[in-house]
Amino acid sequence: MHPRSYLSVFFIIAAAFCSPSTVSAGSRSLSSSSFSVALETLQKHLNYEFKNIGFLRRAMTHTSYSEENNKALSILGESIIETTVALRLLTKDVDISSKDLNDRISEISKVETSCAVDGERLGLQNVVRVSSGTDSSTSSIVCGAFRAIFAAIALDTGKSDDAGDVFVAVHGGTGGSLSM
Repeated sequence: MHPRSYLSVFFIIAAAFCSPSTVSAGSRSLSSSSFSVALETLQKHLNYEFKNIGFLRRAMTHTSYSEENNKALSILGESIIETTVALRLLTKDVDISSKDLNDRISEISKVETSCAVDGERLGLQNVVRVSSGTDSSTSSIVCGAFRAIFAAIALDTGKSDDAGDVFVAVHGGTGGSLSM
């Protein structure tokens, strides 16, 4: 099976598990209204407005907070990021070695040095909902939320390329390590 086919299959599976229903807010983190304000602010930082805000709510909900969480979205988001990076790098230089391509993809996918840094720049540690005993500023939680955003965008538009474009704008558009 072609790698893009795997992404398509995963996209369909993720859509099945990620219904547009929203997770009810509780007292464990942001109140409902402050969470809504945080989601509005996040959309402005992303320069993307969700048609179905339920996808972004899910993306900003950690497994410690609810069974309706961002875990599946994070997996899809990572695939979207890696596919976007590979496609952009190969478009720029079709002769790039597989080792160099893999190294660049790995560099951009690293939790502590790339993914979490981008997420922190967006302020996700202040947006993602977690249980009262969970630290929302840990690299893995911020990175998971960051990746989940791009799956949420793909589900919202029905196109992973749209999510990839937002990733490039967020990561590479401000001096990130994905130079075009």
